[in-house]
Amino acid sequence: MNFPALVLAAAEAAPETAEATNPVTDVLRTFHVTWANFFAQLITFLLVALLLKIFAFEPVQQMLERRRQRIARGEAKLREIEEQMAESEKRTAEAIEAANQQARRLIDEARESAAALGERKAREAVASAQHILAKAEEAARAEREKIQAELRTEFGRLVTDTTARVTGKVLDENDQRRINEEALTRLES
Repeated sequence: MNFPALVLAAAEAAPETAEATNPVTDVLRTFHVTWANFFAQLITFLLVALLLKIFAFEPVQQMLERRRQRIARGEAKLREIEEQMAESEKRTAEAIEAANQQARRLIDEARESAAALGERKAREAVASAQHILAKAEEAARAEREKIQAELRTEFGRLVTDTTARVTGKVLDENDQRRINEEALTRLES
């Protein structure tokens, strides 16, 4: 049994005499509770509870459920973004490693190229130096031959002049040539 029915049953069972007092009836009188007001308030309470449930609690619960779903979607997106960031960091690290390897390869190729170029330039420099030396030797040989020819001519002239002075006779061209050839053959041997 519920409370209002219990109170009603107690009120009806108790006789209304001044000497017989029922504690429930005393409490109802003390608080000025009348049955009509009690039932009206009970109905009002039930209507307000029903209206609150329909117009307040359910919309709030629906809003809370939508928020829960939004939070769950947000967390799922956050996990997805974290996974994408991890994948992006992994790809970035791979790209950096690939770039580093390519840079190392380019540096190695540049070193090899520089070494080959240096070696080639060294060979060219050696060849150029040898060519210059050969030209210098050729120029020195030509200069030496020119000086020797001049010396022969001058020596022949000196021998002819000296012979002409010693002998006291004027030498013709055949005599000069012969004396020069003899002097040169003696000089060269």
